Amino acid sequence: MSAFFANPDAMILLTGLLVALAAALPGCFLVLRGSALMTDAISHAIVFGIALTWLVTGQISGPVQIAGAAAAGLLTVLLIEALTRTRRLHNDAAMGLVFPTLFAAGVLIINLYAREIHLDTDTVLLGEIGFVWLDTLPVAGLEIPQAVVNLSVFAALNLAYVLLFWKPLKLAVFDPDFAALQGLRPGAVLGGLFALTSATAVAAFDAVGAILFVAFVIVPAATAYLLTHSLALMVALAAGIGMASAFTGQVAAVALDVSIGGMMALMTGVFFALALVAAPRQGVIATLARRRAERLDFACRTLMTHLLAHADGPRVTEENAVSALETHLRWKRPEVRRVVLHALDRGLARREGEMLVATELGGAMGRDVVASVAPLIPKRGQDGPAV
Repeated sequence: MSAFFANPDAMILLTGLLVALAAALPGCFLVLRGSALMTDAISHAIVFGIALTWLVTGQISGPVQIAGAAAAGLLTVLLIEALTRTRRLHNDAAMGLVFPTLFAAGVLIINLYAREIHLDTDTVLLGEIGFVWLDTLPVAGLEIPQAVVNLSVFAALNLAYVLLFWKPLKLAVFDPDFAALQGLRPGAVLGGLFALTSATAVAAFDAVGAILFVAFVIVPAATAYLLTHSLALMVALAAGIGMASAFTGQVAAVALDVSIGGMMALMTGVFFALALVAAPRQGVIATLARRRAERLDFACRTLMTHLLAHADGPRVTEENAVSALETHLRWKRPEVRRVVLHALDRGLARREGEMLVATELGGAMGRDVVASVAPLIPKRGQDGPAV
């Protein structure tokens, strides 16, 4: 076991996996609520909490520092919500006002009072996961990286919080008014979630930094949302995608000799791009196929209406001939072939020599189309449908 915790590669990977798990749990609810970028605001504003906590207590790490940074994150959320409720600022404008102000205040405190202290804003924001194995803590006789210990604690806390408040969290995200009527206090539940997110961001400083932590909160959750509409499955998928990003990111970073934390965050974007293209219901391929099917269905309805309109005419053999559709319906030849074959396959029409004849099913479709547009056609003496 001691050899495992002394292995730098294993500790880097374990830290990435823990960051992914800890971030995915609150991330799903933040993405669904439309508050995903609140994480970015928190990640910057907690610099103010870190600096202020050091100024008051003289501590740059430990539980007090985490609590101070979490309080700053919660303060950020409360200020943004308060400004939004005034209805004089939109949420995005309120966010753009609050977090740069708190971040700038934190930077000023560090520059004025902490120049001789190992407290650097670049370290806070960017982190370096490649060095987490150097800073260890003795736990049960083993030297375990501090980042692993901290992230293990917050991953467990986030999981416990989500499981304990599963129903209130769901209602707070999807129907906060109903949650309030049920006495579930959605504001307090979401406040606890934001506080845990802030504390988790502090714990992730040594690993991926606050900025890259945002990627682990938002991108895996957004990717999972493309793949499922089940909240429980979304949370599980987000955690799995985040962990897969951490693993593949480390492998790619070692192979390319680049930043490990940056590559892990980049891989979250790669998985999102794959889901965006190949998601079964909301992906680009599925959307294009669905739109193609809708266009083909509309074309079949148009064809059935045309066949029905000329079925009893004296020139039916000419009007309803396959060769005439290109001219009469102004379709190109490949489109005529595709629509005719689709109509034949669906049993909407049948061939009689060169002529198409609507079947009973196709005729019903054509009559439905005519009935649906009839109220929109102005009668003689009228200018148009009443509005």
